[in-house]
Amino acid sequence: TRCDRHCGRSRVPKDADPAGVCATAWNLQRMTDSAWFAVLAVSLHVLLQVGLAVRVILHPHRDPASRIAWLAVIFAMPVAGLVIYTLFGEVNIGRLRVERRRRLRERMPDLPGVRSRDLETLALPLAEHHAHLFRVGWSISCFVPVGGNRGTLMSDSNATIDAMVGDIDAAQQHVHLLFYIWLPDNNGLKVVEALCRAARRGVVCRAMADDLGSRTMIRSRHWEAMRDAGVRLASALPIGNPLLRPFKGRIDLRNHRKIVVIDDWVTYCGSQNCADPEFLVKAKYAPWVDAVIRFEGPIARQNQFLFAGDWMAHVDEDLDGLLLQPVREHPDGFTAQAMGTGPTVRYSAMPEMFESLIYNARRELTITTPYYVPNNSMQAALCSCARRGVATTLIFPARNDSRIVAAASRSYYSELLAAGVKIYEYAGGLLHSKLLTLDGEMTLIGSANMDRRSFDLNYENNILFCDSDLTGQVRRRQQQYVAGSLEVSAQAVDAWHWPRRLLNNAVAMLGPVL
Repeated sequence: TRCDRHCGRSRVPKDADPAGVCATAWNLQRMTDSAWFAVLAVSLHVLLQVGLAVRVILHPHRDPASRIAWLAVIFAMPVAGLVIYTLFGEVNIGRLRVERRRRLRERMPDLPGVRSRDLETLALPLAEHHAHLFRVGWSISCFVPVGGNRGTLMSDSNATIDAMVGDIDAAQQHVHLLFYIWLPDNNGLKVVEALCRAARRGVVCRAMADDLGSRTMIRSRHWEAMRDAGVRLASALPIGNPLLRPFKGRIDLRNHRKIVVIDDWVTYCGSQNCADPEFLVKAKYAPWVDAVIRFEGPIARQNQFLFAGDWMAHVDEDLDGLLLQPVREHPDGFTAQAMGTGPTVRYSAMPEMFESLIYNARRELTITTPYYVPNNSMQAALCSCARRGVATTLIFPARNDSRIVAAASRSYYSELLAAGVKIYEYAGGLLHSKLLTLDGEMTLIGSANMDRRSFDLNYENNILFCDSDLTGQVRRRQQQYVAGSLEVSAQAVDAWHWPRRLLNNAVAMLGPVL
């Protein structure tokens, strides 16, 4: 066949149309088709970028810095930016999980002295300069401040586990336990064995662990051994298929809580996971230095509510009967209030609690946290606290298990030091304690860090209490941290080479994204 229509040549592609087209014409047509395809692909990509940009701008509860950071990611990395935003751009645990938690919140009972939607229930006698702080706590979980509590600051991590095992062995009714990280090491297996012993003698034991943080334990033979012994088990926020997980919600939204409740009367609250201080998964930073308080009293019921909410969000078991039991009372003791925050709880709850305490300081404010990546208002609150004459102290670990967080944290040092804040870096291990003491009178202890992950992404639990004696114990523990630390001076920060300052500030720019 000759191609008289185009050039008179007889070389025609085998897949040419029946009319006969020469190779030159055929290739020209293919180039034209490819060009149109490229134009179409680029147009669709630009439309997708613009659509995501509109979504970023319209998304509620996002500060301007976060919007700008995400817009930069989307347009600076044309392909990777779209993927990153799809995976991590929005706080979403999945529509079905959100709906289930909403229904649970609506039907869980409101009980006088424990949980109430009535502000007038905050009638417990409190000093005027303390009452409004408990109202902030009430706005988070609707838990009222309750009196009649006692507390003991555990001496170290091993003593904490030994005390938990002793309380589990003494339990008569039930044991509820929730940890973000639970390792099959010495301390982790002590708790496993204690739960098995309790379950075998008829105590109802429920244990929950985060599916990512405790994956080693959950996938071990020890998990099945607990199940065989009669312990009721659940995995918090199960990952499932990692490739399909992003379609059901963000994979990095985790349950970071640490809750132990025994017989509705004893509860533990603090920073410690269920593991050895040597923390074998990150042994080069060991020992991990934690702070935990063992509470006795009505405050245990509030932690019970938090555990029950998490449990029923994953397990079809109604625990309302436990929550409706009369609350035991104790004639003596201090006032305390629990609070649980997370991606399905009121936005900005945890930073509001921190900032309220910071602004309320009159004489002294001491904060211990391993991860410091604040929002602008929290950084300003700390600087303001020091400028008005309050002795403001921050204690961080000298070596952080996250280099990214360490770099971001140090980008804030210069401004803090200029305002008069004292900064110490603890050198005796990874300081993992999360403590805030206020004027020697109030303490906030729990699982929440002063970073955006704890503010927006993780489920956290904390207890705020007012007691000079116990706060004094916590304050002395903080002084021990200071004694084992090196003070960071403004001169030392000014002497940092420009590449180090560049790295710190560049990483901090990603704070709204991280």
